[in-house]
Amino acid sequence: MRIAIPLTAGKLSQHFGHCEQFAIIDVDNDSKTIKSQELVVPPAHEPGVLPKWLAGLHVELIIAGGMGQRAHQLFTENNIQIVVGAPDNEPQELISQYLSGELKCGQNICDH
Repeated sequence: MRIAIPLTAGKLSQHFGHCEQFAIIDVDNDSKTIKSQELVVPPAHEPGVLPKWLAGLHVELIIAGGMGQRAHQLFTENNIQIVVGAPDNEPQELISQYLSGELKCGQNICDH
């Protein structure tokens, strides 16, 4: 599985569309381990760009703090699952919690 996490200053960015970079992490679902990780700089934030860009990187899941409804819809249309309301932790910690079923998510902090 390939997971994307938007980052600002090395931790989960609470505003998805304005992150500095994305951690793109490949995980092995069977062993529940991280196989590889790379940091990539996203294209300029414009409506509809990030869903297509991340789909082109073969991302299957996004762990985010907040995301607008339109972005949520566009990711769903691109067959990308979304987890919102995640805490602003480092990517490895978020992945570990997600894979173990212990990721605690709150409300989607984005209201647009």
